[in-house]
Parts: sequence; structure tokens; C-alpha cells
Amino acid sequence: MTPDGIIIGEDGLARPLWASTDPLLREYYDTEWGLPVRDEQGLYERISLEAFQAGLSWATILRKRPAFRAAFDDFHPETVAAFTEADVERLLQDPGIVRNRLKIRAAITNARATIALRDEGGLVDFVWTFQPTSTPAPATYADVPTTSPESIALSKALRKKGFAFVGPTTMFALMEAIGMVDTHLVDSHRRGTSGVWA
Repeated sequence: MTPDGIIIGEDGLARPLWASTDPLLREYYDTEWGLPVRDEQGLYERISLEAFQAGLSWATILRKRPAFRAAFDDFHPETVAAFTEADVERLLQDPGIVRNRLKIRAAITNARATIALRDEGGLVDFVWTFQPTSTPAPATYADVPTTSPESIALSKALRKKGFAFVGPTTMFALMEAIGMVDTHLVDSHRRGTSGVWA
């Protein structure tokens, strides 16, 4: 491991520690994390999964993602918005997902809020208006922020639109995951690959 916390893999590529050992996390880091998400269903899925992740490891959520997609109909907003209390009870019996009543209800609430936002240009445009004018350039993992003025503002704005489980830290994690900020360490092989930041 280099002093900045980067691991050089057997493939010669530099990754942060969290993406270096677990093959699932490495694949996610190399092919998905930090790349722009600009479709409604994809963004609703990311918001939902970030909410389910609160208090848990991302590896746990990633391993359960196929089960989440099955349980929430691939995060199709109309389908989830129509879920009833009976669906909540059904999902609470699903061992493949995180069985948290508040988080399950939040996914349903957020599906309804996603549909309501269509009258104002849609979830994607709404979220991306909070893209900052610059992005961090962390040399070490300790340099990576956990919130930003924009994530705080996005959190407040989404709450006003009826979303739940969208706190500032969760929204910063979302912004990292969908490429709105680039928090790849400066020595990582993925730094600058999003196309959003030069």
C-alpha cells in the first residue's frame, strides 16, 4: 500500500483500499462507481440503495442488490409507488434485502415523490442542478469529505419534495456514486474517468 492509501492490484491498477480486496467491490469501483447516472429509474435505484445502506457497509448492499432489484421490480417507480402496507409486510419477510420497515417505506415514499417531480422536469434534472462548480481532489482517503454545501442543499430540497432518508451524508455518497463529484483519489486509475470532470 502506498502512503496515500492506494493499493496497486495484480493488474497494475491503483485503487483505494475499500475497492482492492473484495472482487464485488473492485468490479463496482472499476465499472460503475463515479460514472454519471442520468436516467430516472437508475437514479431512483441509487437513492433507494443509499438509503438502505445507512448504517451498513456498501458491500452488504451490493451483495443484496440482485435481491433488492427483484423485490422492488428493478426499482420501477410506478410499480413501487403502488406498493401497499401488505407489500411492506411481504418485504419484511424477504431475507435477501435489508428488512427495515422505515427504509422500505422510504423507498415507496420516494417512488411517489419521484413521480410527482415529473411535473417539474423530473428527478434527474432536479438532482443534477446541485452539481458543484468544482470537485474535491483527495490525495488520501482521509481527504475525502462526507458532506458538502451542495449535498446539504440537495438533502433539504429533496425533503421539501417529500423524499425520506436523504440526509446530507447519504446525498454526498449519492453524488460520489453518480459522478456529480469525483472523489477518486488523485492516484487512482479511475480519477477523471466520469466525463463530468476534466
